[in-house]
Amino acid sequence: MGRAYEVRKASIQKTGAARGKIYSMYAREIYEAAKTGGTELESNYILKRLVEGAKSEQVPSDIIKRAIDKVNNGVDENYQHTRYELFGPAGSTVVVDCLTDNVNRTVSSIRTVVNKCRTKIGAMGSVVYQYDNLAVVAFRGLTVDETMELLLDANLNIDSIDDNDGITVVYSDPADLHGVTEVIKGKLPNVEFLTDDIEMIAKDTIKLSGEDLDAFNRLLTGLDEVEDVQHVYHNVDLGE
Repeated sequence: MGRAYEVRKASIQKTGAARGKIYSMYAREIYEAAKTGGTELESNYILKRLVEGAKSEQVPSDIIKRAIDKVNNGVDENYQHTRYELFGPAGSTVVVDCLTDNVNRTVSSIRTVVNKCRTKIGAMGSVVYQYDNLAVVAFRGLTVDETMELLLDANLNIDSIDDNDGITVVYSDPADLHGVTEVIKGKLPNVEFLTDDIEMIAKDTIKLSGEDLDAFNRLLTGLDEVEDVQHVYHNVDLGE
């Protein structure tokens, strides 16, 4: 299908002050997953995947442990998932997923960024129809044909498989994320997944230049700095 796929998760820059944000967001996500599905990694696939992702991002083990211990100790924190659909410069669109304990703070922060970047917040559903909600698994070690044969033999619902400069990228039904990763692990026990997540993938992408590109980059930077932003998806080909 030739989708423009960015291996890195969302648009979060993994340097400087954003490192602290990554730690905080993983702590929230791990707490939520443990609270919802239990604290045992082997029986809670979502929690296991988050812990593995946190470790790969070099999140300190004590942060991971504290997030899980909160649940074991009966600490009750309430987070809400919110989504904002944005119209950016020159036909660009952005989907912003947040995990927050204060919706008023979150929407205020998003509006502050939007107002500085020639961007508008759209109504619910005004942008997401231009995206596919898919599980995305990226790794090295198997060809597209080898991967396709494995996954079809396992009766998994695969949307498409691409080769991205030596990286095999599988797009599948979100419900099959766990199945896809387990089948690949069965063939490649030491595989390192560059990503294994459920993402919003733009059906079509655009390129920006000049002032439009500058404004869009400011938008991404501003969103990166919002504490509650969890994932950012967009339709702009940044050539990354």
